[in-house]
Amino acid sequence: MAKRNWVISLLAAVCLIGAGCSGETAKVKEAKAAEKQQQIEKEKKLQEEKKLAEAKKREEERKREEARPVYVNIVDPNTKDIVKTFNTKDLGYITNPDNYKVEISKLTRELARGTQSKPGYDKRMILDKLDEEGNIIKGTPQQILDEEELADKIMLVSEKGGNVELPLYVNASGYQADEASQLDDVVVASYTTHFNSGTVGRTKNIKLSAEAINNVILGTNDSFSYNTTVGPSDAEHGYQKAPEINYGKLVEGYGGGICQTSSTLYNAIDQLAVQYIEKHHHSLTVGYVPKGRDATVSYGGKDFRFKNTTGVPLILKATVNGGSLTVEVRTSKTYQSQLKKRI
Repeated sequence: MAKRNWVISLLAAVCLIGAGCSGETAKVKEAKAAEKQQQIEKEKKLQEEKKLAEAKKREEERKREEARPVYVNIVDPNTKDIVKTFNTKDLGYITNPDNYKVEISKLTRELARGTQSKPGYDKRMILDKLDEEGNIIKGTPQQILDEEELADKIMLVSEKGGNVELPLYVNASGYQADEASQLDDVVVASYTTHFNSGTVGRTKNIKLSAEAINNVILGTNDSFSYNTTVGPSDAEHGYQKAPEINYGKLVEGYGGGICQTSSTLYNAIDQLAVQYIEKHHHSLTVGYVPKGRDATVSYGGKDFRFKNTTGVPLILKATVNGGSLTVEVRTSKTYQSQLKKRI
């Protein structure tokens, strides 16, 4: 009996000890769980602080990037000089892309065609000419700045900036020097107008303008500009005052009569398959050509321009004889059969 009671007491003691251990283990677990939760919350807070710091850093970088200028330099390929520099952001590359394209289009147009204060890169061809001995007086080739190509080049570097070379194209006259002496072989078109040779000033002006276009060589696909060829019709260049049509009125002005030369040229060249670039009529009817067959000009204003699309090189001959002005268009015998005439 005593032995049995001892066993029971021992078992009871063991149970009490187990119960105490079990209670202690639960507290430890709770403490560890709480500690783990605190660690999780701490890490979460650190992550949030890290994200905020990164976001702040990105925002600061964005602002710095927005403030950083992005320069595009436009370079002359011949001189290697920078002719224009601009910050793309100032023109709205980021804030207003559509307006940026408009500004670039305006910029390329001004570079090509010039402004009131600065000439552009587009240069009209000054045609070659023969002197009295038959030697070639060299003009200058046509130069074109391709506005669309320049705009495309600028757009490609607008994000990061960089240098852009002007896309300049030069067109030389479309004839060979060794054939120049043969271009006056045959007359392929001719026209004559008449004037009062007693009117001294007008006669002088017609002679000067006729001399200016005489012996001018028109190569294949060359472009002719009357104003570029003849130049200013002012006193400094020997022109005199004579009656001229100005805004529908007959007035005295330097160079009166040069339009008879341009109109005579028009009626001669119109017999051939040329392509007109620019042509204007007088505001009043003139007496030296039929109605609608005149070509008025004014240096710095209205011009008479055409392109030689006849397929062959030509030469102009302009002569004044008494009170008549004749303009002939000639070419070589070799080219005569290939010449395209107006149908």
